[in-house]
Amino acid sequence: MSAIRQKIDLILSRTLIIIMGLMVINVLWQVFSRYLSESPSSFTDELSRYLMIWVGILGAAYVSGKNQHVAIDYLPSKLKEKPRRRLEVLVHIIVLLFALFALVIGGIRLVYISFTLGQTTPALGMPLAVIYLVIPLSGLLIIYYKLADLLKK
Repeated sequence: MSAIRQKIDLILSRTLIIIMGLMVINVLWQVFSRYLSESPSSFTDELSRYLMIWVGILGAAYVSGKNQHVAIDYLPSKLKEKPRRRLEVLVHIIVLLFALFALVIGGIRLVYISFTLGQTTPALGMPLAVIYLVIPLSGLLIIYYKLADLLKK
């Protein structure tokens, strides 16, 4: 399981690096086209917004897998070993359930509705379902990470 997790971490980290690189290039192009060529690009604002959504949501899955997300650790630090482990298991289960219901099930519904209605982005003409696909994908990744963490305990 560790080898699979490392492979997923590698793919996810490289994907995030590529998306960030594309976002930087996109914003630089926007600045260049606006100030130097006096012909502002029409798609760059929208593209940077959607790339930021993907980076944020996929980044949340990546950080969740590394257990480096923001947390208030006052209570766990005060507990003894056994109650602390129980609390960690409870937190993993709550995160897993949130990922299942809100991200996977809710995300699939959002993707389905957007696809059914044929919604597209204004400037890019891209289906919104493709943009929203990151939500259930990230949810599945979080579920995988939390299940792996639970099986280790």
